[in-house]
Amino acid sequence: MVHLPWELIEEILSRVPPKCLVRFRTVSKQWNTLFDDKTFINNHKMTFRFILATKYRIYSVSIDPVIVVVRDITLGTPGLAFKLKNLVDCNGLLLCGKNNGAVVWNPWLGQSRWIEPSLKHSRMNFEGIGYDNKTYKIAASSPGIKYPNLDLWTIYEFASDVWIDHDPEPGNGGSIYIESVVSLNGTLYWVCSHYETDPLCYHIRKFDFSSGLFIRFCDLPCGRNHDGDALVLGIFRGDRFSLLKQCMVTKKIDIWVTENKINENGADVVWMNFMNFSSPNLPDLYSKPSYFIEDKRLVVCSCDDTGRAWIYILGDNKLISKFHIYCVVDPCLLHCTFIPSLVPVP
Repeated sequence: MVHLPWELIEEILSRVPPKCLVRFRTVSKQWNTLFDDKTFINNHKMTFRFILATKYRIYSVSIDPVIVVVRDITLGTPGLAFKLKNLVDCNGLLLCGKNNGAVVWNPWLGQSRWIEPSLKHSRMNFEGIGYDNKTYKIAASSPGIKYPNLDLWTIYEFASDVWIDHDPEPGNGGSIYIESVVSLNGTLYWVCSHYETDPLCYHIRKFDFSSGLFIRFCDLPCGRNHDGDALVLGIFRGDRFSLLKQCMVTKKIDIWVTENKINENGADVVWMNFMNFSSPNLPDLYSKPSYFIEDKRLVVCSCDDTGRAWIYILGDNKLISKFHIYCVVDPCLLHCTFIPSLVPVP
């Protein structure tokens, strides 16, 4: 029997379609471990890092490492990709909200599942996917009934195919502005504020799937000073937070990251300034940019005021390169980062 070097096996597997990799998990423990390795996923020839959705089409965007590759992809079921309301990357799965339900999707595997909304609520915002006790769940919000000025949070359990309402508690998260959700280790976190232009009132809240409560988690290192400032929460190195801020006046970009892994205790969170960009040719990051940090580079997806999509690569306190995605134009363009995975749709 011929034994190939492990490096050659990795190279061969990096060219195998993702759907086939799922079947190869049982070959050996070493192969199974490899398929969960983020480095292997990032180096796979079919990997991508951004998802963009126009009114009628969806695209994946790869950066390899300075070449931008754009592919047309589908949700798998005709008609489901039309008129999406939001996109949320959740631990290798993508939640695509619509007016009449939601799609849970793994675009790397080509798997999707349609989720019907709760019959008790006429309007639902599908916020994100998490898990509790290894059971996947969706968090959604709708106008409150018992307390009209507070959102009603509803949890969908994949295992039981049931929506469960959780009445809000007065004083627990009311009258706040919510934006920029991320999913980390099965928990959903949001950037929140009481006043959008008071930089001292910005903080992170998390959603507790077991209690249905929206709980303050930790403070942010900075907030908005102007209405047009970009302020976006992200995931750093798979287990920490990052925060991008761009001042609309100076165009300066600051990147903050947490020093340690995120755990259940928000009091342990310590922020440090990780990157700064202040060169004169920095882009305007309109429409809540999506971004990721790789090595010492910041890679950003954003659209300009005409709805044209751009990819920006920054490093060494300057804009290194920019790419106009000509096939993607939509004044209501949706986009998000996405880290491919072999996680099956529940």
